[in-house]
Amino acid sequence: MKISEWMVQSEVAFGTSGARGLVTSMTDAVCFAYTVGYLMYLETVGEFSAGMPVAIAGDLRPSTPRILRACAAAIVWMKGKPVYCGQVPTPALSLYAFSQHVPSLMVTGSHIPSDRNGIKFNRARGEFLKTDEAIMREQDVNLPHGWFDDQGALTTDITLPPITDVLSQYIARYVEFFGRTALSGKTLGVYQHSAVGRDVLVSVIEALGGKAVPLGRSDVFVSVDTEAVRPEDIVLARDWAQNGEYDAILTTDGDSDRPLLTDQYGHWIRGDVLGILAAQSLDAASVTTPVSSNTALEASGIVSSVCRTRIGSPYVVTGMMDAVKAGNIPSVGYEANGGFLLASDISRQGKFLAALPTRDAVLPMICVLTSVQDRQRGVAGLLEALPPRFTQSDRLQDIPGKQSAARLAILREDVAGVSEALGFVAACGSVANVDETDGIRITFQKGDIIHLRPSGNAPELRVYVEASTPQRAGELLTLGMTAVDRWMR
Repeated sequence: MKISEWMVQSEVAFGTSGARGLVTSMTDAVCFAYTVGYLMYLETVGEFSAGMPVAIAGDLRPSTPRILRACAAAIVWMKGKPVYCGQVPTPALSLYAFSQHVPSLMVTGSHIPSDRNGIKFNRARGEFLKTDEAIMREQDVNLPHGWFDDQGALTTDITLPPITDVLSQYIARYVEFFGRTALSGKTLGVYQHSAVGRDVLVSVIEALGGKAVPLGRSDVFVSVDTEAVRPEDIVLARDWAQNGEYDAILTTDGDSDRPLLTDQYGHWIRGDVLGILAAQSLDAASVTTPVSSNTALEASGIVSSVCRTRIGSPYVVTGMMDAVKAGNIPSVGYEANGGFLLASDISRQGKFLAALPTRDAVLPMICVLTSVQDRQRGVAGLLEALPPRFTQSDRLQDIPGKQSAARLAILREDVAGVSEALGFVAACGSVANVDETDGIRITFQKGDIIHLRPSGNAPELRVYVEASTPQRAGELLTLGMTAVDRWMR
């Protein structure tokens, strides 16, 4: 049965970051089949053969160990050698695998609730792109006889090998470029919740000379979405910052490839703004970022080349690599969720930072923190220097993809009419521009932006807004969420 048929049968589909679905749907058999299909595809491009190592790791979800075992079984069946890297950040796994030129996969659902999980596949030298996914879908996979029971549970005795350390290399990456005193004098809160990189983030800060104070560690999985911060996390950060002890508070999503950073007052910084500051810190010549990211990037004039893409790191990677081919280096990319990607090596004052063309949470946060020279102005001072454009986003949950697609098709046919019916025109002026790069992004005469897009990873509709003040952005998001929710239901 082809992988495309496995997807239909299991309802575990590919989104923007690999295969994701309900844990109950991600049976051992399904995860095994996907991993076999992945390796079969890599065989066709010369990146996998019998005896080759395949690096694997996972996040802290309850279902992750079981899925890891199923993936390891698939590697064994294909006569490969599973290299178990433990429960570590996705970028730590990628850094190791890319440096070894071996395939890798990460079992993670990122920010989505713990009743769901996923598998993120990588090629030997970079992310698994949409062109790779299309060919993987055509691979024909049959389960080995006697390896699974009738419910799809693995019955063959497969044990994960001892853990291979990849964290030392990951920490050394930042120490070697920024130096052991880069964060000297800074006290940083680390909101640990259930992020897989919660302890390594403390280690990185301390290795760079800073003081790390762990906060809010959880024994159960907490769904922290860096693009739609929970109200309780907004309150937590402001409460922690009240005493003025912290220069900033740091955290990540579940698999620690997307960052979330506050200023000294405990205000969470949007990921697309964090990306602008990081690109500026690294003296980037080109930036690739999705269409949903803050337009302060263009208004700031910090780079000569900007490429806007669909949402998802595979699209950003493609755009970044095109920039490298065109000689626009350093070439970086970032997403509205904060994930920061480095497509080309950077050398500065005798220090070297190797390319890591996959989402990383640590790099942009360290870039911003090391850019702060005046403690009194702090991170907030860096933000004040940017053009006044403010984004917010949220998600309407439990809306199937087919339902979202049907509604957006109606909007696409009559953007002006539907926008007026939803109250957007009365609030924002007439429609000035429509961008269909990914979803439907509407710019209005008053400069307001409302962007609707079905999630690629869950039954959700994303609502993005942008305006000239934080207050206006908040008003727009309330308007958009209320009107669209009523329209969708």
